[in-house]
Amino acid sequence: MHRILTLLILSFIVLVSQSEACTTAIISGKFTKNGRPLIFKHRDTGTLQNRIMYFEDGKYNYMGVINSNDKLGDEVWMGTNSAGFCIMNSASYNLKTNDSTKEKDKEGVLMKLALKECKTIEDFEIFLKDQPKPLGVEANFGVIDAFGGAAYYETDNWDFKKIDVNDPKIAPFGYVIRTNYSFTGARDNGYGYIRYLTAEELLYNAEATKSIDHKFLLKDISRSLKHSLLKNDWAKDFPKESNDPFYIITQDYIPRNSSASTFICEGVKEGEPVELTTMWTILGYQFCSVAIPTWLSACPDLPKLTIADKTGNSPICSAALELKKQVYPIVRGNGNSYMNLTALYNKDGTGIYQKLRKVEDEIFFQTEMKLSNWRKKGISKTEILEYYNWLDQFINAEYKNNFGITLME
Repeated sequence: MHRILTLLILSFIVLVSQSEACTTAIISGKFTKNGRPLIFKHRDTGTLQNRIMYFEDGKYNYMGVINSNDKLGDEVWMGTNSAGFCIMNSASYNLKTNDSTKEKDKEGVLMKLALKECKTIEDFEIFLKDQPKPLGVEANFGVIDAFGGAAYYETDNWDFKKIDVNDPKIAPFGYVIRTNYSFTGARDNGYGYIRYLTAEELLYNAEATKSIDHKFLLKDISRSLKHSLLKNDWAKDFPKESNDPFYIITQDYIPRNSSASTFICEGVKEGEPVELTTMWTILGYQFCSVAIPTWLSACPDLPKLTIADKTGNSPICSAALELKKQVYPIVRGNGNSYMNLTALYNKDGTGIYQKLRKVEDEIFFQTEMKLSNWRKKGISKTEILEYYNWLDQFINAEYKNNFGITLME
C-alpha cells in the first residue's frame, strides 16, 4: 500500500511539473532594446491545441489565447485589450499550503474578466480586491498597461502580493521572472527552479548587452535548450548527422513535450497610440511553429492560421503538432520525455527549426517595417488586413514547400 501511494504521489509530481509548468517574465520598457515594455509567457499545459479568439463582451474589447476545445472562450490564458492592458499567469504551487478551500483552477476565468474590465495595473488591484472570495486561484498574474505599469501579483484565494517591475529594489535590471512558485510562498515548494535560473541567466546577459526585445524572448528563451543545472546548451551542441536520432530528456528545460504556445505583448511608449500594442503568438509546439503578430485594431479579423478552422483548431497549431511527432516519436512508456534533437537541429541544416527560423526571421523583418511606418503615419486597419493575408499565404507556402503540409486551401 505504501509503495502504491508513493508511486501515485510521484506520478502527480511528474504530471504537474510537465503539464502546468509555464515560464514567464515581464521587462520594463526602461530596459528593453526599443523602450517598450514586454510581457512574456511560455505556456505548458495538458491541452496542446491552442488558438486565438476575439471578444466584444466587456467594457473593453480583447483577444487572447484559449484552449481550442473551449468553444465559447470561457477562459483566456494570456491576452490584451483595447486599453492596452495585457495579462498572463503562471500557476504557483506554494501559496496555498494551509488552504483546504475546494474552489480552484479559476485562473483563466479571472484573466478573462480582467481583460473585460481593466485599463491599468491599479484597476487590476481593485479588481482583485473586489472579486468574491475565495478566488479559486493560486498563481503569479503578470500585467502591463499602456501607462508604463508593469507588475506581478502573487495571488491565492484570499489575497495578493504586488511585485513591481519598475521598482529598482525589486528589479534592478528591469525584469522579473516567475515559473511555478511564488517568492512570497512557502520556501522550496513549487516547481520550475531550474527553469527560473535558466531564464535568469539568459535575461541577465541580454540586459547587459541591451538586447532584450520580442525576438530575443521568442527565439532565445522560448526555444532555449540551455539547462542551468547541467550547464549544457543543446542548441549549440547538436548532432552531426541528420539521419541518426539523438535523444535528450527535456523535463527541466523551458521547452518540453507539454509546451503548447508562447505569448508576448509589446506595449507602447508614453504618448504612442495604444492601438500599436502588438501581440505575438506562437501556437503549438514552439520549435515546429512560427510567431505571428496581431493587433486589436483589425479585429474581429485575425490571421486565418491562428483561429478555429472547420475542425475547431488553429491550422498553424495543428501543423506544429504534426511536425512534433518527429521530435517526440516514442509514444510508449515514458517515451514522451525524450526529444529527438536531430529532428530540430543537425549539422546538415535540415532540422525542422533550422528551416522555420528563416521563415520567422522574414516575419520579424516584414513586421518591423510595418510597425515603423505605422508609428510615423498612424496604424491602418486596411494595411493590417492586407498583412494578415500575406502572413497566411507566406506561412502556408513555406510549410508546404518545406514539409509538404498544407495549412489552408
